[in-house]
Amino acid sequence: MKLMASRSENTKLSTSSPSEQFWLCVSNVGYEASLEPRKVYEGLPDAPAQVHGLVRIIDESGEDYLFPVPLFLPIALPHDTAAVIHRLVAAH
Repeated sequence: MKLMASRSENTKLSTSSPSEQFWLCVSNVGYEASLEPRKVYEGLPDAPAQVHGLVRIIDESGEDYLFPVPLFLPIALPHDTAAVIHRLVAAH
């Protein structure tokens, strides 16, 4: 079950840069159908969501949704690795 609908039906993944933050899913409790533990997800900046303890994550469908921050740990990836993951997500 997804917490909230996509930020915009017209969201284009190509507008995100490869330097966006990546997140490691450490728990999928309550979101078993949407998240996979130990998987790296690309995140999008969303200051209003952060104020409420949420992070915007691009899921399996290629859409972005809000999830509780405690389900993830932020991770830093080398630029080349981040660029490859970003291209894979955008191609999906």
